[in-house]
Amino acid sequence: MDVRRWHEENVEELTPGIGRQAHHTGRLTVARIFLGQGAVVPEHSHEHEQVATVLEGRLRFRIEDAETILAKDETIVVPSGARHTVEALEDSLVLDVFAPARDDWIRGDDAYLRSPVDG
Repeated sequence: MDVRRWHEENVEELTPGIGRQAHHTGRLTVARIFLGQGAVVPEHSHEHEQVATVLEGRLRFRIEDAETILAKDETIVVPSGARHTVEALEDSLVLDVFAPARDDWIRGDDAYLRSPVDG
């Protein structure tokens, strides 16, 4: 049995305002993303279907040409291939589930997350 405890995991700092913890299986990735107020995940797309649940804070999601604000306990689905961006309206924590697994994160091919963007 593979038990993991988020509180025992290091947070990978991607930019000064964005940190991440991730667990990968053969078929999916589960991640906790920490976003400081004003942090922006730049527009990008990926083959992965993404389900994002806000655990703390408020986030502005823009998916293709639609925009919405999510607060604690709200979930959004980002379809495979959809261009999207996220802005933290306050300090936030989001639980992301991706299918298939984020091999690009495992390889380190996630430069879009590692470049600071002013919101």
